[in-house]
Amino acid sequence: MSEAPNDLTGELALAVGTVLGTDALSVSIAYGEVTVVVVRDRIVEAVTRLRDAPDLGFISFIDICGVDYPERSDRFDVVYHLLSPTRNARLRLKVTTDEETPVPSITSVFSGALWFEREAYDLLGILFSDHPELRRLLTDYGFDGHPLRKDFPMTGYVEVRYDDAQKRVVYEPVRLNQEFRNFDFLSPWEGTTYVLPGDEKVKTN
Repeated sequence: MSEAPNDLTGELALAVGTVLGTDALSVSIAYGEVTVVVVRDRIVEAVTRLRDAPDLGFISFIDICGVDYPERSDRFDVVYHLLSPTRNARLRLKVTTDEETPVPSITSVFSGALWFEREAYDLLGILFSDHPELRRLLTDYGFDGHPLRKDFPMTGYVEVRYDDAQKRVVYEPVRLNQEFRNFDFLSPWEGTTYVLPGDEKVKTN
């Protein structure tokens, strides 16, 4: 989505494009913020220049997140948000990658990116090179798959429960037990012909 720039965003887009040069594949304005698609292997140099450029000063790292487009060959967008306190402006950077090609870690520039990159790895499977501690953050160590991928099943692959006999947590394949379900297939507009749980206390005439 591209928008007509106002004076401030247009000036910022021009300044950012000048600083990044050929490392910027595109510079646009989307949802009120300057958005730059950066060459994947040049992301560390790009954020370094944006941080150190005196007329930009994007010294504050906000977050990193991932977006999954499984129909693309480079299925992931890795999205970075930076803030310039002096300009009171935000900047959105994007790089694209696939399931096997790592994105250079920016932890050497912004140490606060460490957990955000771990989260993107854990939930989407995005790899980061030169990361000091790339391991799962929110799921368990033996977790199978990456739960924010669009092709991850809603039920997951395994279920976790505490086994009182073994006195430990056990992992088992997901079972969708149907024997305790009662599907009536009645229209909710017509109402049920039986008393719903909890309604038995209602006095009827």
